[in-house]
Amino acid sequence: MPIPFFDLKKQYASIKSEIDAATQRVYASGWFILGPETEAFEQEFAEYIGVKHGIGVNSGTDALHLALRALGIGKGDEVITVPNTAVATVAAIEMAGATPVLCDVRADSMTMDADSFATVISSRTRAVIPVHLFGQSAELDAIIGIARQYRLAVIEDCAQAHGALYQNQRVGSFGDIACFSFYPTKNLGAYGDGGAVVTNDAQLADKIKMLRQYGWRARYESETPGVNTRLDELQAALLRVKLKHLPDWTQARRERANLYAELLPNQRVHPPIEMSYGTHVYHLYVVQCDESAGASRDYLAVFLKEREIGTAIQYPTPIHLQLAYQSLAPAGSLPVAEKLAREILSLPLYPELPLDDVRVVADALREFES
Repeated sequence: MPIPFFDLKKQYASIKSEIDAATQRVYASGWFILGPETEAFEQEFAEYIGVKHGIGVNSGTDALHLALRALGIGKGDEVITVPNTAVATVAAIEMAGATPVLCDVRADSMTMDADSFATVISSRTRAVIPVHLFGQSAELDAIIGIARQYRLAVIEDCAQAHGALYQNQRVGSFGDIACFSFYPTKNLGAYGDGGAVVTNDAQLADKIKMLRQYGWRARYESETPGVNTRLDELQAALLRVKLKHLPDWTQARRERANLYAELLPNQRVHPPIEMSYGTHVYHLYVVQCDESAGASRDYLAVFLKEREIGTAIQYPTPIHLQLAYQSLAPAGSLPVAEKLAREILSLPLYPELPLDDVRVVADALREFES
């Protein structure tokens, strides 16, 4: 049988009765926008992350946009982030009116390189957005230390890292503010778009709540220019169900990742490195094809497709090499990110993936390496 890269139907089947009950509860309530389900989820998710405030919004992109605006960042300001992220990170900076600035990443964690970050700080820099990529935390001590030295705001992009740990503390609880996506394929995914902003700062939380709904504090009274980006009641109710299962799903992801690491030959195709400073939640299982040893990522993808094994590339083109963003940095200026973009490939990994399928994929990798 084919092994798909991802299968959301299996997750639904495993919690069908709970999801269906939550859906019916919302329909019966007659309340669909910013009601008790959203308030309950915001509190439960904030408690899970380990912060005081959670604010539900329409997407992870909107979460980043509102975080920047709540911090007063806009035209004339620069915000530093990485080139091997979803375009959403850079798009949110531009939505706020600020200018994205890119730094390189580490070869081991594939996340922000603190030394590279330090080299691109200017008098216009106002914030840094480290991206916790593929389920693993960036090196926060070094990044936050530099940010504090230059009085920069820290916005954690946690879109791929629900539940990941840094120094035994959940990501999203370190920066001034943090942003999550609940896109359906995330470790904690909605059945549509969704996102959240979390923070320990009551004033920032208050600003986010106003910004997400036209700048209202009282209905129909706009105190500041805002937007319309709200997590609806149905998605909040479904996320409340899923949040209860997230620890078990994380354990299942790690079990499959550990089996991959045990079985993969690790000669020309290398498994991901789990950094000693944290706990990886394996939103994606990303192997690296060593091009210097003759391992072509594109050939491997075709090789696995012929064996009915699904794969994906996150992300095939760094931000600064895409047509819309070529003004941000010249080709060759961010060599680690550019090399990773040529070499990485994501293998099937999700909580419901049968362990025997992991073994089949590993067997195919050994065949490829032979």
